[in-house]
Amino acid sequence: MKKLLFPFILLLALVISACSNESSGKVDTTTKKEEQPKTITYQSETGPIEVPANPKRVILLSGFTGNVIDLGVNIVGVDVWSKNNPTFKDELKDVEEVSDENLEKIIELEPDLIIGLSNIKNLDKLKEIAPTVTYTWGKVDYLTQHLEIGKLLNKEKEAQAWIDDFKSRAQTAGEEIRAKIGEDATVSVLEAYDKDLYVFGDNWARGTEILYQAMNLKMPEKVKEMALKSGYYTISAEVLPEYAGDYVILSKYADADSSFQETETYKNIPAVKNKRVFELNGNGASFSDPVTLENQLEFFKKSFLGN
Repeated sequence: MKKLLFPFILLLALVISACSNESSGKVDTTTKKEEQPKTITYQSETGPIEVPANPKRVILLSGFTGNVIDLGVNIVGVDVWSKNNPTFKDELKDVEEVSDENLEKIIELEPDLIIGLSNIKNLDKLKEIAPTVTYTWGKVDYLTQHLEIGKLLNKEKEAQAWIDDFKSRAQTAGEEIRAKIGEDATVSVLEAYDKDLYVFGDNWARGTEILYQAMNLKMPEKVKEMALKSGYYTISAEVLPEYAGDYVILSKYADADSSFQETETYKNIPAVKNKRVFELNGNGASFSDPVTLENQLEFFKKSFLGN
């Protein structure tokens, strides 16, 4: 009798154990879902800050708009420069324009996260409205900045994936361009804004990060001397030939004074005579986010390579 009972008892124990494990598994799954954090701790420049793990209503007070757009996070308010940027026209058509001085408007938009530069006004008051994270312009390079935005928005993997892919594509384009124009050919980035002319180093937007860092194109010695350290340098039309490389990228605002282009000094610059001046829309060129960079990369490929 004992021999008959033992297999039955053993089978019963196994069934009970299996049911228990199955039930336990269901509880664990539910628990995991319930334990999804509502906030994360972001290590900002000013210290750790609690921010939404999945922000739904982001306000941008000074740039970084294209970074947030690229990462697919909803934006409810942006600064005037972003709002008027033609690059973001479609993405921001229903987004409100805001400023760090119009706190009432920001309150109305009910943000769950505010992002801006470290020099924004009313920072203490903004922090009372929603978690507010600021960055110092130029403290990190353009790719690291995107990664930081990715960490802030809990999308670090997505940010890193774009960075790796973009670096690879820009490097390949740079190799093709150097093969066509020559390893020693120089490229200048100039801008006509209002009545002033500027020349830029390798980290001041206008495509400089792509051309000089990612593509490894050469900068004229005079530009290197005057603009590399400071980021940009103001010049006069009379000295343009000293700063013009074999190729020139001209960032140009529609309402800028372009009379310098009618002078003999300008017309006699080799890059001008050889039709190696590529005009870039100045309005929007001062950004260095993924959306802008993608557009600029295509512009450079088309300008230098014809594709």
